[in-house]
Amino acid sequence: MITMLRKALAVVLCDLLVFLPVASDARPQAAPPTRHTSDISLRALLDKPYVELFALAPKLEFSAQELQDMRKSLKSGENICVTQFKGHSKLYGQQIDAAQKTLRAKTGSLTDAERSQMHCQIQNLDLLKSEADTLAGHAIPTAYDNLSAKLDIVEKWPAEHQQIQRDLASGAYLNRRWGDVKDIGFREIVKGQEDDIRKGQQALEEMKRSGLLPPEIEDKAVQQYVISLAQKISKRSDLKIPLHVYVLQSREINAFALPGGYLFIQRGLLEAADNESELAGVIAHEMSHDVGRHSTKLMKRATIADIFMQAAQVAAMILTGGTAGVGLSYALQYGFYGLGMALDLKLLGVSRDYEMEADQLGVQYAWNAGYDPSGFVQFFDKMATKEGYVNSASWFRTHPPYLDRMTAIEREIAFLPPKANLITQTPEFEQMKKALEPITAAAEKEEIAKPSLLVTREEGCEPPKKLEYKPGQPIEQICSQPAVTPSGGKKTDP
Repeated sequence: MITMLRKALAVVLCDLLVFLPVASDARPQAAPPTRHTSDISLRALLDKPYVELFALAPKLEFSAQELQDMRKSLKSGENICVTQFKGHSKLYGQQIDAAQKTLRAKTGSLTDAERSQMHCQIQNLDLLKSEADTLAGHAIPTAYDNLSAKLDIVEKWPAEHQQIQRDLASGAYLNRRWGDVKDIGFREIVKGQEDDIRKGQQALEEMKRSGLLPPEIEDKAVQQYVISLAQKISKRSDLKIPLHVYVLQSREINAFALPGGYLFIQRGLLEAADNESELAGVIAHEMSHDVGRHSTKLMKRATIADIFMQAAQVAAMILTGGTAGVGLSYALQYGFYGLGMALDLKLLGVSRDYEMEADQLGVQYAWNAGYDPSGFVQFFDKMATKEGYVNSASWFRTHPPYLDRMTAIEREIAFLPPKANLITQTPEFEQMKKALEPITAAAEKEEIAKPSLLVTREEGCEPPKKLEYKPGQPIEQICSQPAVTPSGGKKTDP
């Protein structure tokens, strides 16, 4: 029966609340002005992918009042929804305290069945509280961050687009930072890359000793495909040191780099990518962090254990259908869901400067390796719009949707010299995806048997009758429903 509980949670939390409608009572009421694009509302535009929105925005006209009203509406909608789920969490906490108090008072007189019933009640309340905390603290703010970034594009991209056209016409774009793209591989972005090799080796050893690193995928074909792709991009980049690539058995949708050319690609990222240009874009972006020596700069402020314990928590505030298992390697995969660890984005290196540097260089390297440079933006779109990726809350914690970085990516793509036959998809990518299917199936089967911090303390419990969120449920319903009290019952087999 514990399997049913896990599946119920997986179904609930594997559907990310990404583009949430705003609060229904906060929508702007002003009549819209005439637009070049007919029959398209400002609110409907915010549900469109970034790529499509960049194409549409120069053709749209909205008044300053409309934009201001929508911004207020988004803020109001977020506050209403977050406040409500914080209230749910508080209520669940009070119910947990009351149930534990009752359990202590009656512990000497309870039958085994009664005790198990109370354990199930507390366990379900724990799960509901963790779910409410995750929605209030991560999924809902992430969704509204994306909505706000898209509203910024509608408002500010038309003027930026016009400036790009002027720069192209005048040749001013050639004077931009790192505009010498025809010299990639012969230029020096930051001195001293070779000094980072030992730091990276030490960091890798520390992660392994501490149990912070998930195991590698054992399938040699998948490993070799990812390594070959990364090496191909590396040869067309400004990386001056050998590249070491690890494909990790982790369902989190993410990738990261250690100093000195150590690149880690997680299984969930391979599952999420739909074509080779998307995967190439993400790899090129992460590789650019090593070119810019960002990891080394981070490690001057914190130990590698500090950084990756924080990274583990990012992935894990969301239960992704697996469980938080024994040991820190499992924690990296499924995380410290509901344990309330503090998150320091500066510790993780999430800064506008670092991300924008990696964005610009990553786009250049993907393009120079022969790939469609918009692949990274398309993957970004997927994380922001595709249902079923509660994991992408983690992606956006380390890749926030800033307006300036999104427009900088589009600007850089516009400034790159035209190149014929840019790659989007390859047979090798499709073969890798097929080889990955049984690996994922086996990993998910194995996850069911792993111990859990929250789920398996009491076997045989029925899941709560009604959870906080169901896939596809409108935000108006989510933010108007009362907190749910679980039945706390034991499941009776027929």
